[in-house]
Amino acid sequence: MKPEVFWTDQFSPSNPLPVSVDLPAEVDVAIVGSGYTGLTAARVLAKAGSSVAVLDQYKIGWGASSRNGGMATPGLKQDIFKVHKKYGMDYAREFWKSSVDAIDLLEQIIIEENIDCNWSRKGHVALACKQSHYDDFPEYAAWIKREMGHEKTIVPKEEIKSEIGTDAYFGGLSDKSSGGLQPAKYVDGLARAVAGLGVILCEDTRAEKINREGSGYELMTSKGDLKARDVVIATNGYTDMLVPGLKPKVFPVGSYIIVTEPLPQDLQDKLSPKQRMFYDSKRFINYFRLTPDGRMLWGGRNDLSTDLDLNESAKILSNQACKVFPELNDVEITHTWTGKLGITFDLMPHIGEINGIHYAFGYGGHGLSIATYLGTELGLLMSGQKDRSPYKEISHQTMFFYRKEPWFLPFAAYYYRFLDWIS
Repeated sequence: MKPEVFWTDQFSPSNPLPVSVDLPAEVDVAIVGSGYTGLTAARVLAKAGSSVAVLDQYKIGWGASSRNGGMATPGLKQDIFKVHKKYGMDYAREFWKSSVDAIDLLEQIIIEENIDCNWSRKGHVALACKQSHYDDFPEYAAWIKREMGHEKTIVPKEEIKSEIGTDAYFGGLSDKSSGGLQPAKYVDGLARAVAGLGVILCEDTRAEKINREGSGYELMTSKGDLKARDVVIATNGYTDMLVPGLKPKVFPVGSYIIVTEPLPQDLQDKLSPKQRMFYDSKRFINYFRLTPDGRMLWGGRNDLSTDLDLNESAKILSNQACKVFPELNDVEITHTWTGKLGITFDLMPHIGEINGIHYAFGYGGHGLSIATYLGTELGLLMSGQKDRSPYKEISHQTMFFYRKEPWFLPFAAYYYRFLDWIS
């Protein structure tokens, strides 16, 4: 079992990324962070005529953009009922529509840029861990159809085997709009596409300080200084103290994944007969799917920390997977890894500015599609192609007790486990 990211271990591009050895002296826009947010923003800005440099302290796409489960599903981290209650129906519809449009945008980019990333749109099923969870599904599905115009299909327990090869759940809610891909291939293809537009990709370049200089900024980096008219912070769960005022707005949560060795075709067909992706109804969520080469990928939040031992994580996740699929008891786990989600206190993604520096983050586990969407949205706003975004209009909640270190995560973990127990 390798303590490595399966996606990047599996993917060996024939040609290296066209990264720049030297830092440019000056650009129109400097983007810190080379995941989906930074690269899609760069794509829009470069097409609009701006010179752009994308900086990453590690390799391009090193963070969550190459580590996630490769699942794009509609909705946001925050429950749509709570979005409606807090922001009203107009905003709720706009946020929901954007989450569905985000999957379409993801598909559009893959097609337009000819990115070979095993994109497949077979849908997903939300699975009820308890009868009480399933009992909420009909009202939810009816409300989503009535108010959002979006179709979901109830799967009762007696029909669940048509969707998933287990009796562990009390029913499900299927949605055909979702899609899956190989994330390391997608972020690599995205980087190649923006490089083709003239974007300068700078790996192993740590941004250490940002100073205001006249009408623009000066970035001091590990490879020298860079002047820019505008700066974008696109670091999500990896946000540090580069811009101190951003840190209280987002905090990291660890998500952990294992994959098995490739499964026999008949076992693949049994476990996921329609090649769906899955997640369950717990607050301490598990998400899982078959990879493009037929392995079972199983992910979860574990204890919310970002530093759980990967062998311990693999043991926890393997036990969970085998409870649902006993057939996996004798199947080898080949990879175990982790990545950081960016979470906000209101569980909403945000676009904003602080001291004139632009940012977008807070995807809460929906980053494959939502980061692609918000990066694009930010690029459109900065280039004047859009004049508003709901993600920029809502207030950004902070808490007095968090400024730098998320010391509260162990307490939050106990609380959410308690809620799962009593639900």
